[in-house]
Amino acid sequence: MIDAEILLHGYRLGVFPMAMDEGGIEWFSPRRRGIIPLENFHLPHTARRSWKRQVFELKIDRAFPEVIRACARRAETWINDEIVTSYERLHQLGYAHSVEAWQDGKVAGGLYGVALGGAFFGESMFHRVSDASKIALAGLVERLKQQRFALLDTQWLTPHLQQFGAIEISRAKYLDLLQYAVNLRRSFV
Repeated sequence: MIDAEILLHGYRLGVFPMAMDEGGIEWFSPRRRGIIPLENFHLPHTARRSWKRQVFELKIDRAFPEVIRACARRAETWINDEIVTSYERLHQLGYAHSVEAWQDGKVAGGLYGVALGGAFFGESMFHRVSDASKIALAGLVERLKQQRFALLDTQWLTPHLQQFGAIEISRAKYLDLLQYAVNLRRSFV
């Protein structure tokens, strides 16, 4: 297990861990960093309809172990047992959180990440039902706006994240934004 203080210190410095194919853990600080500016968040049309119709019930931290394990169940994953155990410990300490989209009494999709000061570091998302992870992301953004967070870090910029308004910024700009955000006094829950 990665020590909780080491994980949190890494986030404060702009680095995050990922499990590699051979089982080891490596730390990353990309030259170009993906973020979703909260004021520019965009929910795609089909998901917007699900949001308006309230197809899913949003919950926070009700099924963190289920969410992180569902995120790990992929052909290619950076989430191994050591990562799962480490983030479950961060969750117990109040730093790691899940946002879940529930339907018919079951988790239909969700995401997890780490909240530190006014920064939220998104780690992974999954869905079992179409649009469920998108609704969880919209719920996360709504929560971050309500709590006056300054940063939603996506680590990398992907085509999937671009549909939500994600952009890429330089490491230098990211580190400036990070310094500001982690020093804010904010509460996720």
